[in-house]
Amino acid sequence: MLEARYPYYLAGEAIHANADLAVTDKYSGEIATRVALADTAAIDAAIAAAVEAETPMRVLPPYRRQAVLEHCVERFRERREELALALCIEAGKPIRDARGEVARLIDTFKAAAGEAVRIGGEVLNLEISPRAQGYRGFWKRVPVGACSFISPFNFPLNLAAHKIAPAIAAGCPFVLKPASRTPVGALIIGAILAETDLPHGAFSILPAHRDGADLFTTDARLKLLSFTGSPEVGWALKARAGRKKVVLELGGNAACVVDADQRDRLDAVVERLVFGAFYQSGQSCISVQRILVHADLYADLRDRLVARVDALEAGDPKEESTFIGPLIDVAEARRLEDWIASAIARGARLLCGGRREGAMFAASLLENVDPAEPLYCREAFGPVAVLEPFTDFDAALARVNASEYGLQAGVFTNDIHGAMRAWDTLEVGGVIVGDVPSFRVDTMPYGGVKASGLGREGIRNAIEDMTEQRLLVLRDA
Repeated sequence: MLEARYPYYLAGEAIHANADLAVTDKYSGEIATRVALADTAAIDAAIAAAVEAETPMRVLPPYRRQAVLEHCVERFRERREELALALCIEAGKPIRDARGEVARLIDTFKAAAGEAVRIGGEVLNLEISPRAQGYRGFWKRVPVGACSFISPFNFPLNLAAHKIAPAIAAGCPFVLKPASRTPVGALIIGAILAETDLPHGAFSILPAHRDGADLFTTDARLKLLSFTGSPEVGWALKARAGRKKVVLELGGNAACVVDADQRDRLDAVVERLVFGAFYQSGQSCISVQRILVHADLYADLRDRLVARVDALEAGDPKEESTFIGPLIDVAEARRLEDWIASAIARGARLLCGGRREGAMFAASLLENVDPAEPLYCREAFGPVAVLEPFTDFDAALARVNASEYGLQAGVFTNDIHGAMRAWDTLEVGGVIVGDVPSFRVDTMPYGGVKASGLGREGIRNAIEDMTEQRLLVLRDA
């Protein structure tokens, strides 16, 4: 079970300031724990401490940054079940998915530990013309300084880790605002970081309400803002962030194309589509939302998919057999219910699901959805996917691109030329061939284009964002 109360972490110290933030069990709706809520004064003090920690963090040797990250890995392993249960309760994440996220948390910190001692530079040959004869060039990476991180509710551990771990590896102090609906996982990370010898002020983890957290975005003392969340909020934050660097990992409307040559492995394709569309109740930026299937396979795949989705078990996320848990709150479930009703009113056919009970929403499939409907063109962020047939592969790629989002796309094809054409054509941050767009390894460059974001996560990529190149030129005597 969760502890009765959790502190926030200000300049590396646990502060039991209050118990003002109630965190609910997303399945039962009951209060599961209470968390200290940071006010503007605490956020201001945390930023000041991070600025003071810039020099101590910059000069902290790489092997000591690595040791901090390795300590976290060991402690995450020891507290694996506690972390998974916290996810299960505060996020409503089915326990199997919760254990998977803890495994990814460990992977992310392990990868950052490796990169901490590999941050290097380059020797430049400057003698490109007679005027540069006798000059030598070098560059290295240096930390940008104090960073601001805002993480979302759907992956409370791993998406916080994708900010925290590279910051430590790069030598950047930080302040983190976890989602107020799911702060516990980040605070457990804070408790483990507090066991290390990081310099005073190197980290602060401060749950705060959105309307009281402006300093995370606007404070000029911060050198970088990394935000993961909705496009509406992310782009608004960028507009107010001033001169600091901004990295945005935003929403998606992920599509998956199934070509005609997949008949012999249709059951395997269906299994991956079920995973991609419905794992953690569809609350993922790269959840499969649009499924485009070649007309020769469409009816067969649709029927197999409906049968498989109808069999998914929904209920208490703490039960091992549960595949579909609750959405983050009732309001999100009602929104999805309204979107499905709107699509049906304009001619869509409900193939399965569509039922809501509180925050629980049955896994749902629809076809004939008008492309102008929110269920088709916006981010559903719930357990629903829409199917449509196609007859021309290139036309299907064009349909994928007919979206304001561009995070990842999946393509099931055996044609290497088609796969390469998809890579060349699709306006997304990543093309996954032979699998769903929901596939992610935590070391790969991850991020989107268009409304889906700016910059890339993945440990090496995040370290590049959190560092600057510093040039040295030497003239021979």
